[in-house]
Amino acid sequence: MSEDSSSESARPGAGTGDRRGGDRRGDPPRGKDKEDAKRGAAGGEDTAEPKKDDKSPGAESPRADAEEHDGPVSEKDALLSLTEGIGRGDAERSEALRAGAIADEIARRLSADASGTHIGTLALFNADVSFGGGFHAGGARSGRPRPGGVSVLAMDAADIADHTELFVAPEDYGEALDALCERRVLVLTGVPGSGREAAAVNLLGEALAMAGGGAGCHRMLTPAAVLDGGWEPPVKHSGYLAALDDGSPVVEKFTSAFLSGHSHGTAQWAAVVATLRATGCFLVLTGGHDLEVLATGPGGDQVARHALAPVDPLTVVERRVLGHSGGVDASADLHSLLERTGATTALREQPSARNAARLASVIRADADVAAAVAQLRDPSEQVRAWFNQYGAPDAVAFALAAAVLEECGYLTVADAAVKLRAALTEPESAPPDVRFGDRLGHEQQWIRLDLPPEGGFGAPRVRFRNALLGQVILAYAWNLLDGRRDAVLDWLRRLLSHRDLDVRARAAVAAGVLALADPHYAVHRFLTIWAGSTSWPLRQGAATALSVAGSRPETAEAVWEVLHQWARGDASAYQRRLAGTAAHAVGGLLGRTAPMRAVAILRSALDREDDWGTLPSVAWGGVHLIHQGQTATVLDAYLEWSEPQDLSPMVVKSLSAFVFAVSQPYEEPVLDTADGRHARVPGVPVLLGELPRHRARLAELWARALARRPVQDAALDALHKWIDDYAGKSPGSLDAIEALLVSVAARPGRHRERLTWWLEKWARDREKPSAGAARLLRSLGRSR
Repeated sequence: MSEDSSSESARPGAGTGDRRGGDRRGDPPRGKDKEDAKRGAAGGEDTAEPKKDDKSPGAESPRADAEEHDGPVSEKDALLSLTEGIGRGDAERSEALRAGAIADEIARRLSADASGTHIGTLALFNADVSFGGGFHAGGARSGRPRPGGVSVLAMDAADIADHTELFVAPEDYGEALDALCERRVLVLTGVPGSGREAAAVNLLGEALAMAGGGAGCHRMLTPAAVLDGGWEPPVKHSGYLAALDDGSPVVEKFTSAFLSGHSHGTAQWAAVVATLRATGCFLVLTGGHDLEVLATGPGGDQVARHALAPVDPLTVVERRVLGHSGGVDASADLHSLLERTGATTALREQPSARNAARLASVIRADADVAAAVAQLRDPSEQVRAWFNQYGAPDAVAFALAAAVLEECGYLTVADAAVKLRAALTEPESAPPDVRFGDRLGHEQQWIRLDLPPEGGFGAPRVRFRNALLGQVILAYAWNLLDGRRDAVLDWLRRLLSHRDLDVRARAAVAAGVLALADPHYAVHRFLTIWAGSTSWPLRQGAATALSVAGSRPETAEAVWEVLHQWARGDASAYQRRLAGTAAHAVGGLLGRTAPMRAVAILRSALDREDDWGTLPSVAWGGVHLIHQGQTATVLDAYLEWSEPQDLSPMVVKSLSAFVFAVSQPYEEPVLDTADGRHARVPGVPVLLGELPRHRARLAELWARALARRPVQDAALDALHKWIDDYAGKSPGSLDAIEALLVSVAARPGRHRERLTWWLEKWARDREKPSAGAARLLRSLGRSR
């Protein structure tokens, strides 16, 4: 029931009109007898007469940075912050919606957990891992002994056959062969796992055959020996394969031959080439980015260079399983098996020839393909293998920056990585020459750069090939790189103050991923500090992080307990900020999954005696819950909290939060929720679109708000906007408003008189007469 539906008797509690600097609006004129004055003084229904001009007098706004520090703490400041957008309301809403959308997507990925990993647990990384996932280090095959004092090792027939019988030639293979035959030395570069060794063996075999045959292929166990003066191949008419993997000492030794000086490098390689010609031999140097850079130096003009084009991994699987003569039916069955077991997806995520060959061997052995695919896709194994190989600050910094800022543009990610790299290295006198993009295909094979559609404009976007990799990288670095934890945390905190809203939101989500591992540690280490900060971005970051941290069943209870503690704090400025952060947190993913617990948090944060500082946060929390499909729960809470219908602070706060909710237009990004998506029109309040579904609740709340000062002023403004600004944007809305006002007017008290007076005033406004108000006025007259 509304306030004036029970009787016209006075209510306890003092009115607030005088405290706000004089009456601005109110009910229509009526007899000013002693009983009226007594009712007004007692704090009952407002008896102020509408002014002819009806313009609100100017009121001093809270200082501009109030929200940034302690929030509005008085009733006047709190109400002004809602009705006039004082403070950071617009930015608050946009950031919370964007962060909530990103948090929701991350939580969805974590819940789906297609590979069966449990991200954020230390146990994830405790077991020994032997699988390399395309990130193996070293050139020679593991397990092959190296005889003492021997510089080369002949490849046996089985080894050569494994590389040649079912070989899939990459694009431009013929050009590489011609270059090797002409120059005798070929620098063959490609990413690890790309099949560069197989290509080298095939090139050497064909080159020898074209030269009239030879003594087979040999691995060079000491590749740097070719640079020694007077070196000669141990076996004439042979092919030699030298692996120079990135970061290996061998590459450093070759640096002098390529880069020490043009004349010196040229002479060295000229001598090597002459020796190979004289002995009928060929040499292929295989490697990655480091070798590719070296070969472009001064000494590289004496050798041939070829960058290996990637081969289609599905073609490699088909060739190795079906051979050269697989029929159409057999090929269809194989592709069906690859799709059914997820192997096709796995090879899209890790498109290396090595992984394709490994899956092919599993299929040929009639083993468990699904198990092999699950192991291949398991991001924890990929991450551990990668960190075991790449520990330099450059690589680690970009991996972590990409994990935090996935989907952002390359330049944004690179700038963040440079800042993190600086925290992981000794101070430098000049800006470092860091080129992350040059090494992406070698050190960061799990990352791809997606260019805009053809003809489109924009920066390439940084994305992981596996949706869970970013989260596992964060968990690994947080849990196991103990010496770098403080640097990562400081860097993440700085990202929360970034000018780009998207960067701030993703940094907050990343903090939530870190908190998944140990919520207790995260709360005491950084989340409470952020939640109680005077900085709005840090508080929003803490709220989003807790939303992500509470998205898993094993961590949800701990997060809810923290939020309850924050909401129930005392009236100090610090505790007020903690309560406000708790209110923001439950407006997101947490509130959608447990709406009753969310409104309990909102009530605790709001019901703080004479402390009004949490009203804006609670009001926004209610709006966000409504936008996530929890309208009924929120409206029921507002009805319960305002049930006394007096001028107690909790009633005024509750009705103010309701009026704020009906005033806020819906805006994207849209969160993909299963409920509450009906009649949502961007730029129109959700509660207007959902009016037919919740008419009884909304009618009661509207009646209470329109009858109670100081909420009455804001409620009248909101109703006027519903009629003139929003109804025209949403078909059928004016009919719904008509039914609403008829319901409100039918209640005992002065509701009909009040609505009639204001509708007539809006309809006859000299500057902007309202056609909608005129129609509603006629409908109200017919409803008597």
